[in-house]
Amino acid sequence: MPRRYLPHFAAVGLAASLAALPANATEKKYDPGATDQEIKIGNLAPYSGPASAYGIIGRLAAAFFRKVNDEGGINGRKITFMSYDDAFSPPKAVEQARKLVESDEVLMIYQSVGTPSNAAIQKFLNARKVPQLFVASNATRWGDPDHFPWTMGWQPNFQSEGRAYAKYILQNYPNAKIAMLWQNDDGGRDEVKGLRDGLGEKASMIVAESSFELSEPTIDAHIARLKNSGADIFVSWTTPKASAQAIRKLAELEWKPVVFLAGVSTSVASVLRPAGLENAKGIISNAYLKDPSDPAWSNDAAARDWNAFMDRYLPDGDKADRVTVYGYAVAHTLLEVLKRCGDDLTRNNIMRQAANLRDVDVPMLLPGIKINTSAKDYFPIEQMQLIRFDGQRWQPLGELIDGEVGSAGTN
Repeated sequence: MPRRYLPHFAAVGLAASLAALPANATEKKYDPGATDQEIKIGNLAPYSGPASAYGIIGRLAAAFFRKVNDEGGINGRKITFMSYDDAFSPPKAVEQARKLVESDEVLMIYQSVGTPSNAAIQKFLNARKVPQLFVASNATRWGDPDHFPWTMGWQPNFQSEGRAYAKYILQNYPNAKIAMLWQNDDGGRDEVKGLRDGLGEKASMIVAESSFELSEPTIDAHIARLKNSGADIFVSWTTPKASAQAIRKLAELEWKPVVFLAGVSTSVASVLRPAGLENAKGIISNAYLKDPSDPAWSNDAAARDWNAFMDRYLPDGDKADRVTVYGYAVAHTLLEVLKRCGDDLTRNNIMRQAANLRDVDVPMLLPGIKINTSAKDYFPIEQMQLIRFDGQRWQPLGELIDGEVGSAGTN
């Protein structure tokens, strides 16, 4: 063979060898917490303490990622989920977040629970450029990309909830007197602001309010004081434990105002049943997720899939606890983000994909509600539906309400 042909055949052989390699073999990008085989995800949840009812969020996430791993993982990578107890204590949250980032080297912090704990770790995570993704709290501060580009919420924020309640009150009880009970933290202040902003010129309808500390063992004294105001509407923005206490105390005092309950405390299992289902009859709240206990969803494919998931991966979980539906829907959103990341599992790309969701349909969201985000919009869900408890289950009350607030940095 003439020597002049050797370079040509060598080139062909090299091209054939390269073609046999994966197209993206040289394009994989990883930050700490990601490899060819693994994605490490960190989480904080109150498995103990005054908000331990929310510990189910961490348990649900762990169960969901077991399912993902059983099905082959995400783009071939298995999830290592590391969840620590912060007891709903900000100092403990800081300690555990540092451990996850500095010792465990997780890729992100996902679905950490509660406004106080997340507020305590927000600056640390943003300074380290670690995603604080889909925070399990309705506070408006999780939608402030100008100041905290590494933090994003998920569910409708508290200000949106307050505005929705104000709209309903103005339409149906324009001459009412309102008493409010709220937790003394950023979330509680957001809710108060949303209600006041929604009432606008009629904010004087609020005749009494009382804030409480999470450390208080009971809120009975607050309820008694608010009853003396003569209000005929009671708005309760409290944790599940305090919400159950409030509903029971209203019954004991024979105070029968129209009650608006925080959307985070609508669980039949952990709130309404302990408070007494009869005592909870007529309470108004809001929803953006399907209630699998509602016969309306008995033939719904997403509800059937959720039931199958619960039966196999969280068999001791209470299906009446709506928080399990919430955790399932959020996990599906993260799954979508990670799939879109492909082989670019950098923290920067995770936030880029999370901030580029357009009309994403997530299992268990109510019809018409979709996930939408952008580089300037860190509020994935801004629609909800008011609901009323009939003594057995929650029933829809009217059409979907858009409670858009806008960037937290502009409010």
